Amino acid sequence: MADDLFNIRGKLALVTGANRGIGRSFAKALATRGADIIGVSASMPSDGGPAGADVRALGRSFDAHRVDFANVNEVSAFGDSIATGERPIDILVNNAGTIVRYPTVDHPLDEWQRVIDVNLTSQFALTQAIGRQMLDRRAGKVIFTTSLRVFQGGNGVASYTASKSALAGIVRTFSNEWAEHGIGVNGIAPGYIETENTRALREDAPAYDAVKQRIPVGRWGQPDDLSGALIFLASRASDYVSGVILPVDGGWLGR
Repeated sequence: MADDLFNIRGKLALVTGANRGIGRSFAKALATRGADIIGVSASMPSDGGPAGADVRALGRSFDAHRVDFANVNEVSAFGDSIATGERPIDILVNNAGTIVRYPTVDHPLDEWQRVIDVNLTSQFALTQAIGRQMLDRRAGKVIFTTSLRVFQGGNGVASYTASKSALAGIVRTFSNEWAEHGIGVNGIAPGYIETENTRALREDAPAYDAVKQRIPVGRWGQPDDLSGALIFLASRASDYVSGVILPVDGGWLGR
């Protein structure tokens, strides 16, 4: 029964930001449960690189695409192309993202716009395109990578916090409109995960230790720590879960 609940064998999943970090881990986790992968990233090698190798080693296919998420028109065109392909997308994982750090008063507006385009507008545009074919089929799972910044503002990351908070609103809006059509739309809010995006913070030893001490499980997270939540939201186990932002944070928000 449990295997049936979490079975995604033969499904096709599109994962953005799949070249490294959380996205690479997501692609591997989905492939481990039997899904084929379309991996997308602004830095994706033509052969899929290590992410593609991970997936193919599990006996699943990996189709690599390089798409610049700072270019909304490019993302829209890619989404339209994929949505009209022969094989429909069953699972869309909106994971591409970026972060910059400035005091709010000094945040350059061009950097603000770039973060908003990557983290928010391009996610919306891609979900629109893939969502149309999901609506036609009355089936699909859409998962957004949000952030603890949805719940806590943070310091020095105004554009990141704004984009991720807006993403949480989009999750709820898509859910309200699409749940009755058989499409699950939810978000995962990772805690402090050891990835490239947190490198600057982790290289500040006092800051790294302060974060670690505040996390009840006593450690920073690894990308693989998010796999269980992902498979839950990608499978029929979550068919009655809609519009949720699921924190996976080692207990951070509970303290």
